[in-house]
Amino acid sequence: MTAGDKPILIYVTCPDVAVAGAIAESAVAMGLAACANVLPGMTTIYRWQGKIERASEVVLILKSMSRHWPALCAAVAARHPYETPAILRIDVADGAAPFLAWLAAETSAAET
Repeated sequence: MTAGDKPILIYVTCPDVAVAGAIAESAVAMGLAACANVLPGMTTIYRWQGKIERASEVVLILKSMSRHWPALCAAVAARHPYETPAILRIDVADGAAPFLAWLAAETSAAET
């Protein structure tokens, strides 16, 4: 891990487990994320085009490094069915050293 390359989490909401799983597998296969968590069973309430909406969604959390943010954001957006998907970068201040080393190693070969 280089000095400017920090661990990040990417929070994404998806319409279902299949979409979240496909995005997760693609990101991990490309080496842009070391791993992903797919968390089903979320209810989302939001305003869309002036109306209050309610939907069942799935949370996808991708674990990566900051240098992959632009490519990872683009890859998620390209595979996501929503017109305006929630794709949020969360900077990680610190973590367990062995996990952070694994995270950096697993994403080191990806082209960005």
